[in-house]
Amino acid sequence: MQIEPSAAATAPALPDTPVVPALRLPARLGHVLSLDDFERAARRHLPAPVFAYVSGAVERNASLRANAASFEQYEFLPRMLVDMSRRTTATSLLGRRWSAPFGIAPMGISALSAYRGDLVLAQAARAENVPMIMSGSSLIRMEEVVQANPDAWFQAYLPGVESEMQALIARVRIAGFRTLVITVDSSIASNRENNIRAGFSTPLRPSLALAWQGLTHPRWTFGTFLRTIAQHGMPHFENNFARRGAPILSATVQRDFSDRGHLTWEHLRMVRRLWPGQLVVKGILDVRDARLAIGVGADGIIVSNHGGRQLDGTVPPLKVLPGIVAVCRGTPVMIDSGFRRGTDVLKALALGASFVFIGRPFNYAASVAGEAGVRKGIGLLRDEVSRNMAMLGVTELHELDASYLVPAGR
Repeated sequence: MQIEPSAAATAPALPDTPVVPALRLPARLGHVLSLDDFERAARRHLPAPVFAYVSGAVERNASLRANAASFEQYEFLPRMLVDMSRRTTATSLLGRRWSAPFGIAPMGISALSAYRGDLVLAQAARAENVPMIMSGSSLIRMEEVVQANPDAWFQAYLPGVESEMQALIARVRIAGFRTLVITVDSSIASNRENNIRAGFSTPLRPSLALAWQGLTHPRWTFGTFLRTIAQHGMPHFENNFARRGAPILSATVQRDFSDRGHLTWEHLRMVRRLWPGQLVVKGILDVRDARLAIGVGADGIIVSNHGGRQLDGTVPPLKVLPGIVAVCRGTPVMIDSGFRRGTDVLKALALGASFVFIGRPFNYAASVAGEAGVRKGIGLLRDEVSRNMAMLGVTELHELDASYLVPAGR
């Protein structure tokens, strides 16, 4: 099979699309036609514990399934005979023009599933002109990532002690980030039973089962894990605090996870006073919390249930999106959790979202094909959005509203 370039290189030239030459996927991935294909490839490529960490959620995975099912609650109502020749997927958000209405959500420990994962995601996002949010639970220093992509955002879990909060915020500012994302739906560690059953923990604990997984997945073992150790040393949690955290592989060390159960909106007000850049609050599902976030001074909010990875049985973000948009006039309302196709993105935009963030699929793409994989995934999804816009009768994304949707079953 021929090696395929990124879709961005072969699609018709449209305004605001990237001009950076596309990278080529390995020939073994020539079958990749959608983001879902990257998941299937990653399942074969990654050791079972690592794949379980990325793919799974909590308890019965009810929220994970509900997120995916929520898009089926709406059906499209297309318009006909609209000139589609000059349509564009370009979108403005927080003072910046992006090539697509979606970006890369924060994903912890990306450098375990993909070689230099956070850097790969940042570089791909910069090349394709989409935003990328770096996770605070990452294994590469934030200073390296922002140097590779000065437009990257940083997502922080606030430490449990005010002095450590202040030190972390100061570090993020000095590093050069301009947009800070505070995740507020992780006050305590969730019950990720699937991780335990699959043999995953943070830090990873050496065992015969883990060694067997390494032997049976040599492409990951030599191309990601051993390559990382040989060239960069043992990875550590680098960005949960202003200081370095625990190593990713240890028989005894516990991961630093501060108890955040006492955090309140007053702490977010403190962050707002300390942070001079744009502030985004992530993890909002209730309109009352949306109002509080705006009142504190947030420049934007992300409606999210953490991809189903916190409280199982939580409402899908798409279901509460219209109500939150209604109380956040003038403030961008973004959304994540469960997005996989261009149709998913367009449904969220029609319901009032300003932007969509997507996590797991780009993690899979990075794991199996590095920066080329992530750029291929971005190109595939951007092409889906463009193609579906044409069939929907939309030339600019701001034209979308609820009139293009019908509740399923009516």
